[in-house]
Order: sequence, then C-alpha cells, then structure tokens
Amino acid sequence: MKKLLSLSFVLLASCLMASAQEEGFVSLFDGKTLDGWKINQAPESFAVEDGAIRANGDCSHLFYEGKVNGAKFKNFELRLDVMTRANSNGGFFIHTVYKEKGWPSGYEIQVNNTQKDPQKSGGLYNTVKNLTPFEDDKWMKYVITVKDGVVIVTVDDKELVNYKTEASTSKLLPDGGTFAIQAHDKGSTTFYKNIRVKVLP
Repeated sequence: MKKLLSLSFVLLASCLMASAQEEGFVSLFDGKTLDGWKINQAPESFAVEDGAIRANGDCSHLFYEGKVNGAKFKNFELRLDVMTRANSNGGFFIHTVYKEKGWPSGYEIQVNNTQKDPQKSGGLYNTVKNLTPFEDDKWMKYVITVKDGVVIVTVDDKELVNYKTEASTSKLLPDGGTFAIQAHDKGSTTFYKNIRVKVLP
C-alpha cells in the first residue's frame, strides 16, 4: 500500500511539473485541420497526417493567421515537435508576414538532417549554422525563444543558437510577426506537431 501511495505521489508530482512547464502556452494547431493557417503558392504541398502537419511538394509556405495574439508575436517562446524523412529539407520561419510568392521574410530555423544542404536542423539559416545533424524519422523537440532582440533555439535540450541581433541588420519586425512552415520540394517530407506558443512581455 505504501509503495502504491508513493507511486501515486510521484505520478502526481510529475503531472504538476509538466503542467507548470506548459503554463501560459496556447496551441496554434488543432492536430486535425489547417484552420488558422494559410498556404501561399501550392495548396497540395500541405496536409494533416496522423496529428501533424505534413510538408511535401512544390516549394510553398504555410503561414499562421489564426486568432492567437492577432497572429503577431514579438517576444515569445514557441515549442513544437519536428520530424524529417531521409534526404528532406524544410524550415520554420519566425517574425514573418504572409507573402503570395517567394521566400518569406524573417528568420528561418533550419529543418534538415540528411539532405545535401550542410546547414542542419536547429540552425538559424545563413546566420548561426548548425553542421551536426540529428536523426531522420525521430521527433525532435524544438524550442524557439525571442526576447528583446535575442533569438535562442534549442533542439532536444541542446542549445544551437543564442544570437543577439543588431538593429541595423535585424530581421526581427519591430512589432512582431507570424510563423510559417516551409515545403521545400517534392523530394522532401517534414512533419510538425504540438505547436504552442507563450507570449512574453
């Protein structure tokens, strides 16, 4: 009986800790539909599969345009799970705005483990490079934080980016921006789920 009670307390403590860690976070993706998101060039490049957004097809971008914080985020902590298939490239953009064609503005956090581009998952593309890949076919836990001009990215608790932007060259928008997911090409398949954000002061 004592062992059972001890186990119950441990489980309860674990649940409380998990709840505390997620306090203030709001989901941006319902796991079933693309409600609140808008595709620009190629609608067929995005779909929901097994509770995740699947990006695969002609180059296109999926922008968050939902109700959370008016789809504008300046200082925030964003958490999401990301997975790549073999030889796949993708990206996640922050501080961006909807654009009909071409590459989004803002900073791109790389999603790529075994595709030929040497810049690997978690790097700030062409700004702070990560050259060490993670594994395909495994969920990676991304945490992206922007606070007072500093961009921090961790993947699976490994800090890969801690970048202080300069006012003259910063891609951060003064009033904040939205998020976007990239479909890179027909040969690349990437997945995104559990996307949630906490707005910071």
